[in-house]
Amino acid sequence: MELHQRIVSAPVDFGAIRSEFGLASDYPAEAVSEARDAVDAFAGTRVDRTDIEFVTIDPPSAMDLDQALHIARTPTGFTLHYAIADLGAVIVPGGALARESEARGQTFYLPDGNVPLHPTVLSEGTASLLPGVDRPAALWTIELDDKAVPQSFSVTRALVRSRERFDYAQVQAAAETGTLHPSLIALPEFGRLRIEAGLDQGAISLRLPAQDVVRHGDNWRLELEPRTAADDWNEQVSLLTGMCAARIMLAHNGTRIGLLRTMPPPAESAIASMRRTAAALGVSWPADMPVGRLLAGLDANTPAGLVLMSEATSLLRGAGYTMLGDLDQPTEDQLTHSAIGAPYAHVTAPLRRLADRFTTEICLAHCAGTEVPQWVVDGLGPAAETLRRTDSVAGKVDRACVDLTEATVLAARIGTEFSALVLREANGSRPAEIFVADPPILGRCEGKPPEGEHVSVRLAVADVATRTIAFEYNGHTGH
Repeated sequence: MELHQRIVSAPVDFGAIRSEFGLASDYPAEAVSEARDAVDAFAGTRVDRTDIEFVTIDPPSAMDLDQALHIARTPTGFTLHYAIADLGAVIVPGGALARESEARGQTFYLPDGNVPLHPTVLSEGTASLLPGVDRPAALWTIELDDKAVPQSFSVTRALVRSRERFDYAQVQAAAETGTLHPSLIALPEFGRLRIEAGLDQGAISLRLPAQDVVRHGDNWRLELEPRTAADDWNEQVSLLTGMCAARIMLAHNGTRIGLLRTMPPPAESAIASMRRTAAALGVSWPADMPVGRLLAGLDANTPAGLVLMSEATSLLRGAGYTMLGDLDQPTEDQLTHSAIGAPYAHVTAPLRRLADRFTTEICLAHCAGTEVPQWVVDGLGPAAETLRRTDSVAGKVDRACVDLTEATVLAARIGTEFSALVLREANGSRPAEIFVADPPILGRCEGKPPEGEHVSVRLAVADVATRTIAFEYNGHTGH
């Protein structure tokens, strides 16, 4: 089955979803005023690193640019400079802007526009690492060996200037033609080595097709979101920085101030179930091979690859935020993010996620040998609670937008037959799960279609009011 999509579009109104989840875009006037008048509280003490030729890699339409990077090969390995927008320097603790952002928790992304964590005058303007302008940043410097294993790392406040902005497709194309920007020439090698290091420590990465809702004129269509190797390389920069941040906080655990992003290890029963599925599909899985290695070697464009990656989502559950002060004698499992295979902290997206402003401030203080600011000590727990709440909301909003678009696009096609791949067979009261490539739909299917097989299904339900779709099993397609 080819993972492609035909242009199928329809008018969709996402306003009801905004209302349902209480997503108010309007910011209080006092908070907007503070954002407009924000100044760098550390302007006089920053190290000037505008000499480093930073660049950014983001989606094409993004304006809230949290990160800028420069990576270079050295005689002994790599040097990574990673500049992160310094929100702790421009948001006044206890002010109207701080209170509003601490209530919102994160930016919510909808197809027709964002509901931002901060006013756009700040997040897409004076605090964003846009090219050609000086910006305050928390600058990470990470020295790595030839295997891209970090040997030293620290973060300090700096003044930086990004030179150019790229999107993932541009970086991928430049890598393939050997025309990468000088600041990114070492990125592919670094990324591949870091991916390999992650697999060595048990990391689990899924490459399932991701549905995206994209504007098409006045209408909206469903597409499969492209995933390039450049996405993976850039992701490794952020993951590495988060792991270094976690190590800094854990090295100073006597302060009991820190916030990790954690995930418990997969249940043995879930791995055993995956092994049975792999055997049924004829996929070789040696007894000593970790699940992450198995998934990394699968082709997501094959039925077996899609089925196993779909089942592997059951391994990656229970992600949360763990306060170091809540753990008296923490175990390794309590401190680790099992999908990453190491302790990890969010520090690289402060324009879009509340936790990063607090955790960055903790790391800055530890690296400078100073006390963690009291506003961080007092606000860390409430910030973690806000993120737990809003993470759940963000997931529901994403799903609601896709569900609404699916139902709208398919509303006029009830009774139509589609070719589908069965990702999971029915299990008790749980219906089967299928993937339809044209248009790209992940949905449920009544009946008992066989797992891993290409089948014919009929669209039975496409209800815009309830945002639900359902298919019925027709039989094998003969593939």
